[in-house]
Amino acid sequence: QVQLVDSGGGLVQAGDSLTLSCAVSGRIDNWYTMAWFRQAPGKEREIVADITLSDSRTSYAESVRGRFSISWDDAKKTGYLQMNGLESDDTAVYYCAAERRDSVTFRSPSPFEYSNWGQGTQVTVSS
Repeated sequence: QVQLVDSGGGLVQAGDSLTLSCAVSGRIDNWYTMAWFRQAPGKEREIVADITLSDSRTSYAESVRGRFSISWDDAKKTGYLQMNGLESDDTAVYYCAAERRDSVTFRSPSPFEYSNWGQGTQVTVSS
């Protein structure tokens, strides 16, 4: 198990940029995948982006592709979500998550497949 602490949210204007951080403690290895999810009021939690720690493969939701960038700093054991060109529809609570499977690269868009979560950080974009 690992512990995740996400941070960096805030109130910004449309078009602004923001970077979220996810500090990880505990035993994390290259079989982990890190993801960012978000949940807007009244909506289901949805995946925004993920990155495999073994080879840094990334994937993005269609709604954020080209605007958001996910990364992992192994030395700092910290993940990041760089968000550019923010829109009002990006307003949500953002959560980082991590999951692994033994000897298999794990990837899933379902939040139910992830067992390690940050506490969430609010991002509000005013138009």
